[in-house]
Amino acid sequence: MKTRRLDASRRRLIRHGIDVGGALLATAAFARPLKAAATEPSSAAPANETLKTIHGLRTIHGDFSERVVPDETIQLVVGASVRAANASAMQSYSIVVVKDGATIHKLTGYRGSCLLLYCLDYTRVFDAAAHLGYRFPGANLESFVTGSTNTILAAQTAVIAAKSLGVDSLLTNGVHRGDMQRVWDTLGLPEQYCFPLIALVLGYAAKEPAYMKGRLSGPGVVHFGKYHRLSKTDLDEIVRQHDDKSRHLGLVEDWDQKGHKHYLDWLYKDWLRAPSAQGPQPAPAESQISKFMRKSGFVEEQKS
Repeated sequence: MKTRRLDASRRRLIRHGIDVGGALLATAAFARPLKAAATEPSSAAPANETLKTIHGLRTIHGDFSERVVPDETIQLVVGASVRAANASAMQSYSIVVVKDGATIHKLTGYRGSCLLLYCLDYTRVFDAAAHLGYRFPGANLESFVTGSTNTILAAQTAVIAAKSLGVDSLLTNGVHRGDMQRVWDTLGLPEQYCFPLIALVLGYAAKEPAYMKGRLSGPGVVHFGKYHRLSKTDLDEIVRQHDDKSRHLGLVEDWDQKGHKHYLDWLYKDWLRAPSAQGPQPAPAESQISKFMRKSGFVEEQKS
């Protein structure tokens, strides 16, 4: 009986080795054409429904219809969202569900059926520790980075879940524009250990977009083996891809009509207000986000 068990184990090990070897060969074969074809969009059809959903994601910028997302659908989206991976199983975030249209517009500048505000939030963790007689030591920049990762994973999971249910979305940092204090005041957020990280507006598109936005998938985005800085040839190709309007990689399509040689000229000069590399560099000023991170307790004051 012991011999038969050993033989069976050997057969399983051999089969596993064949599977792993085949997977490695397939990976190697896949990596070569991916690198070679990385400058062009893939025309291959998604392999399953999950990939179809992901490849069908699109951002709706303030062009939602009046159709209301049902409460049952919102519950399904939130239920899927909290299934996202999170460090130390602490779920260091909170989700504020807002369905009042005027409040959504006040907070984000956009209109939609429902807002899920994703906050990096250790309040529950601190309160539970105090309840049991402990003092949680986690309010620092490291916890901000870890908690932000948890929060964004939950938000993106909600985007995918919503799309699988036929609901479109808009992820926006609109809560960081204007007077950020309005977010705390409007929603009653805790002053410490809670930071509104990103807002997810849900709704149904008023009309179907004419095209899907493109995405870079080659050098500079995907690195094989180790990180590779872009060469001049690579950078020229990146510029060319953004200039190719059939790729729809950028925010606007009329950059050339605005007097720019390349789309990225418009991005850096007009949109990002980037100073010339040859000119004097302005002294950095503290951002509003930095001030509220300090106020929330995540950035430690430097002692002289």
